Amino acid sequence: MRILEAADHIDDAGVRLTATIGMFDGMHLGHITLINALKQEAQQRGQATAVITFKQHPQQVVNPNGSPRALMTLEKKIEAIRACGPDYLILLDFNDSLSRFSATQFMAMMHDRFHVSTLVMGYNHRFGHERGTSFAQYVEKGRALGVEVVKAPEYLGEHAPVSSSIVRQLIAGGRVEDAMKCMGHPFELAGKVVHGFHNGRGIGFPTANVGKIDPSVILPHKGAYAVMVHVDEAWYKGMVNIGNRPTLDNGDNITIEVNIFDFDNDIYGKPITLHFVRFLRLEFKLGSIEQLRAQLTYDKQLSNTILDSFIKNQPLYYGNH
Repeated sequence: MRILEAADHIDDAGVRLTATIGMFDGMHLGHITLINALKQEAQQRGQATAVITFKQHPQQVVNPNGSPRALMTLEKKIEAIRACGPDYLILLDFNDSLSRFSATQFMAMMHDRFHVSTLVMGYNHRFGHERGTSFAQYVEKGRALGVEVVKAPEYLGEHAPVSSSIVRQLIAGGRVEDAMKCMGHPFELAGKVVHGFHNGRGIGFPTANVGKIDPSVILPHKGAYAVMVHVDEAWYKGMVNIGNRPTLDNGDNITIEVNIFDFDNDIYGKPITLHFVRFLRLEFKLGSIEQLRAQLTYDKQLSNTILDSFIKNQPLYYGNH
């Protein structure tokens, strides 16, 4: 996959692209349906494929105070798009200038700079500052520029409807298992292991404190979750708590602390990735350290059962287990 940015252009006059456009945040099943339609349309025309997306959410420019948190980092989004196999990724900065482009201006830029001759639009997608434009009007505007505009089929799978907004709401509500069904993959948080309070080891549940997470990415609702953990170049089962740890009186700071099962390596400063598989419980204050230990023992047993079943259905991805 070749990555092009706004300052780039395609020199080969013989190249023609079939392209689609969107944020592709979370790379959910609706996005996969769209990219599959893109590939089919391109194959019929004997053209190369291109995915057009943005480095930042348009709302960060149009409505900074109301901009949603992202479902994945830009780097992870590029990786997920690459896995779908398009020939080109056209990666644009959504800035104030671009926010003022009409649909006609945008299609003209794509046509002139990148030889886009076919545009596959998502089922209910709109672009350009005149977002009230109907699909028929997009077709008409495109025809005047030499761009054929076609509509991709709607995703009608078991978990429809699917959108980034819906997935975002599920994760914010702690419903990570439902979010995974909509995306086709677990929600992911990546960061580095940093020093924490060091209370977990004293009660038999040592934890890695996950810090340096991209602040633009959404956090799941406070509580405990069964997770798959990638660290030291391998996958492990684990459970994570997101919250204030009220039983240990650790104040108001939100922490992300993961207990990695059957693991005792020194990983301070190392990258760590969490895949959220299922919500376990809300965070609540217990009366004593003994009650906390008993609760964590139960959480670990439940997490092992959940994750063993999950891994059985994902043998290639989590293959070291």
